Order: sequence, then C-alpha cells, then structure tokens
Amino acid sequence: MEKYRDIIEKAYEVQKNAYAPYSNFFVGACVKTKDNKYFLGANVENASYGLTNCAERNAIFQAYSMGYRKKDIESICIVGSGKNLITPCGACRQVMVELLEKDTPIVLVTGDKIKITNIEELLPFSFTDESL
Repeated sequence: MEKYRDIIEKAYEVQKNAYAPYSNFFVGACVKTKDNKYFLGANVENASYGLTNCAERNAIFQAYSMGYRKKDIESICIVGSGKNLITPCGACRQVMVELLEKDTPIVLVTGDKIKITNIEELLPFSFTDESL
C-alpha cells in the first residue's frame, strides 16, 4: 500500500471537508495524475438527495475542469468511515466508466480495509459510448 500512501492520506484529509448533515457518511477522494497533480473531492449532500454530489465525482470533475483527461489519470482513492469497505455508488461507477481508463487503479479504503480494483471489476457489462 506504500505506493498509494499519498492519495490515501490526501483523501482522508479532504474527507474532513465533507458536508453530510443527513447521512453522516463522510467521504473523501483524491485523483492523482501522471504528472503528480492531485485533485480532491468530498461528498456534498443536499436536502433534495438527488442533488447530492459524491466525493469521487467531485475529484474527477475537478481534474477534467483543469484540462486533464482519462489518459492523464494515474489513480484515484476513495475513503469512507462506515463499517464496511466503501464502494462507489452506481452513478459514480457510470461516470468512472466514461472518465477513467479501464485499468486505472481505484483504491478503496475504510479503516484497515483496503481494496485495489478498477472500473471493469466494479461495473462489468457497462453502458458506454459503444452502446449507442
């Protein structure tokens, strides 16, 4: 896990900025680019739950907003504080299918539980531009 220590630490740091007054489920995320830039995101809830934005989408969208694209992203880490290992919701998985390379490492961390995966494993048989 030493290879991912930097993004794990940054994701835990930004998790402190999460706005989660309804669920009390605080999430942080860190995207690392191949040129060693970091883009952070925390979940931001809304009383109209559908308008909530997840930490990983915030981090990915921030990287894209700065001109980075899937070929530029080295890895992403998502941390949570629940009882079980955190995993991205369905909406986030669909965003990742489009905005990450298939083999981009996705590091999931909750406490001492860690899993390194990728979007193909998280969302097999996904809907992509090739489906249109």
